[in-house]
Amino acid sequence: MSSQSMTAAPQSARVRAQAAFETRTVLTNGEQLLVSVLLPALALIGLSATDVPDLGAGRRIDLAVPGVLALAVVSTAFTGQAIATGFDRRYGLLRLLGVTPLGPKGLLAGKAIAVLSVIAVQVVLLGALGLILGWHPHWGGVLLALVVIALAAWAFVALALLLAGALRSEGVLALANLIWVLLLVGGGLIVPTGELPASVGGVVRLLPSGALGDGLRAALAGSGSAWLPLMVLLVWALAGSTLLARTFRWAD
Repeated sequence: MSSQSMTAAPQSARVRAQAAFETRTVLTNGEQLLVSVLLPALALIGLSATDVPDLGAGRRIDLAVPGVLALAVVSTAFTGQAIATGFDRRYGLLRLLGVTPLGPKGLLAGKAIAVLSVIAVQVVLLGALGLILGWHPHWGGVLLALVVIALAAWAFVALALLLAGALRSEGVLALANLIWVLLLVGGGLIVPTGELPASVGGVVRLLPSGALGDGLRAALAGSGSAWLPLMVLLVWALAGSTLLARTFRWAD
């Protein structure tokens, strides 16, 4: 066999291939599609058809869509990634890929691109559903919303990998789903932090979930400023990434 045929593909090609594989895995997995797309879509329909919970002043659908988009981001970047990575680590897939030409950095880059790709699909589908239901977005804030989403995806992927690297896969599965429910109920995703009790809202505003929800509502509904949410998300992303680089375990 010639030396040319033994040469590994360029790193960029390996990362793209891994990202494509990770994206296909999510989009063809029924359980992950349920959490990533179907549940947020049902939540949006439910919010548009009822007046519970209170979303604050403004057109309800205009406040509901950013909140559901925030929920979708957390579903993909945190819950889905934590569970998938936890089981990949359990079965030795992470350790195997870590010693291939892809390497740990290439693997993480592939996961990040896959997450952003799935989120892009979610934004398009849920945004289209929102428009059908009467959503009138603040179009001037779309670019800002994309920045909020990108920062939130970074922060939540880092937190997902921290969780996946700290616990056994069964524990990751249980805790990731529990956190998803808690964030849905009182994490500032659907219900604005300003509508929560003052003592709770002040804390939730500094969580990545609260910053994501408030940031998207500020960008797409014009409700408040996005500067604090952006700063909160950036701090969580940097802190999570730093801790991840020091503590993540590639095998049980």
